[in-house]
Amino acid sequence: MEIHEKIRVLREINQWSQEEMAEKLSMSPNGYAKIERGQSNINIEKLKQIAQIFNIDVVELFATQDKSFFFSIGDNTNNHNYVGSDEKILLENKNLKELLEAKNNEIAALRQVIDLLKNTENK
Repeated sequence: MEIHEKIRVLREINQWSQEEMAEKLSMSPNGYAKIERGQSNINIEKLKQIAQIFNIDVVELFATQDKSFFFSIGDNTNNHNYVGSDEKILLENKNLKELLEAKNNEIAALRQVIDLLKNTENK
C-alpha cells in the first residue's frame, strides 16, 4: 500500500473529512485531496506533520510498502485497528473454510436423513 493510501485509511479510521485534515495541516482541501490521490509529492516535513496528527511515528507511513500493514490507533478507551490486504485474505480464507465445513456437515446430516428414510421405506 502506498503512503497516500495509508494516509487516506488513517483519516477514514479517525472519521475525519478531507476538509478537516486540510485544516489540521493548514492547507487547502484541494491540496490535501491531491495528497490522498497520490497526485502530489509530499515532503518529509509534511509527512512528519501528518504522522503527528495521527499520533504515529512517521516511519509507520513508510513501513511495509508491500501489500499488508496494520495500524492500531487510539488511547486506552478507544482503539481502532485496520488490517491490510494480506490479513484480509487470511480472514476471508478462514471464513470460507468455516463455510465449507458447515456445508460438509449439512451434506452429512442430509445423507443420514436419506439413510433413515430408506430404512423406514424398507420396513
